[in-house]
Amino acid sequence: MPDLFATTELPGLDGEIRTAEPDLAAAAQDWGRLVQARPQAVVRPATPADVAAVVRFAADRGIPVAARGSGHSPFGQSQAEGGIVLDMTSLARVYPGAGDEVVVDAGARWHRVLRATLPRGLTPPVLTDYLELTVGGTLAVGGIGGASHEHGAQTDTVTALDVVTGTGELVRCSAEREPELFDAVRAGLGQCGVITRATIRLRPARQRTRRWKLSYATLAGFLADQRRVVGDGRFDYVEGQLLPGEPTGTWRYVLDAASFYSLPDAPDEQALLGDLSFDPDTAEAEDTTYHEFLDRMADGEAELRAEGSWFHPHPWVTVFLPDGEVETVVAEALAATTPDDLGASGLVLLYPVRRDRLATPLLRVPSTELVWLFALLRTARPYDPAGPARMVAGNTELAESVRALGGTVYPAGMLPMSPPQWEDHFGEAWKTFESARQRHDPRGVLAPGQGVFGSR
Repeated sequence: MPDLFATTELPGLDGEIRTAEPDLAAAAQDWGRLVQARPQAVVRPATPADVAAVVRFAADRGIPVAARGSGHSPFGQSQAEGGIVLDMTSLARVYPGAGDEVVVDAGARWHRVLRATLPRGLTPPVLTDYLELTVGGTLAVGGIGGASHEHGAQTDTVTALDVVTGTGELVRCSAEREPELFDAVRAGLGQCGVITRATIRLRPARQRTRRWKLSYATLAGFLADQRRVVGDGRFDYVEGQLLPGEPTGTWRYVLDAASFYSLPDAPDEQALLGDLSFDPDTAEAEDTTYHEFLDRMADGEAELRAEGSWFHPHPWVTVFLPDGEVETVVAEALAATTPDDLGASGLVLLYPVRRDRLATPLLRVPSTELVWLFALLRTARPYDPAGPARMVAGNTELAESVRALGGTVYPAGMLPMSPPQWEDHFGEAWKTFESARQRHDPRGVLAPGQGVFGSR
């Protein structure tokens, strides 16, 4: 931990420097409700120049600095003990766009991006399930959603980034300009730079969404139909949920699929569903506007906040499974997962993504044609300190077994990892990533919470 610094030493900024206890306490906490890492100051930058000034100040003194968006990381990824947290939500402008792109500040939430692009008849190709996440936050890890089987990760839809490196230099990068930095920042966990602005490719938006929830009695049948619909691309959105059933120990497998359309056209339900093997007696369908579908988490968030579990610990873990191992790994994981292990508001997600759609070098996934996102989104009880520890141990066990089979982890969960484990995670990309870190953050002050290049 660095020596204490006087916040009066911070350079003159157009933004705010906050040192009051409520601000520091909020920055010391995150979605996981487990890691407590108290900074000495929280800065709400007014401009990218403010970000650059703070990072230069920190680099000169060896002070850790972390960028924080919505604070939805569960394991201290956006925290900086004894250092400075940049509250990027103060940089949230969406700029007037032209053509098939939009330029947005990194602290803008995805719902705000949509509000700007939908009136133009355009939409980001890939959106996460929860729209309150910030642009910079999801681009730092990859950004996966129900359209990733067709359009890749959110990092694959970015055409340019404005980045403050660990030396405090403000750089614009793209595939053509500073490509090394571009590839080191997309899904780079904040290790080489703080994203301040992004240019995102858009595609035409449809007016409406027809969504189906199709239930299966067996994991094998569920997997077979997911492979079929992702392989032929018949749906615009494909995810899947695994729900605890009765009696305890049984599971129900739900294929969650949607088609986007504009009137007077409508989806051909027979063509879309006719060759699938779901249970027709339990199938559900609903028709909404396109925006209502994308913002479908809003009501659930309100309910979870009202009953309290939104504020409970969230020992989440997400892994990517090779296609040939998915049935075995998932079956074993579900057999070891009780309702208590998942928590009252916990979720299990499982869906495939085509490997050839994922082009971000640092988003590490298996080499099989299909890769499967498998997420245990657990919720622990607030007065059971042993519960989160047990769940984190389960996360570690799952990750180790997945790695042994050629799988990878999605580095946005509650999973302790040492630098050697990070090196193994990045594999053939490690040396390039390490070189970029040494070039762009030679003092190693950025994003200490991940512990990628050293101890937390």
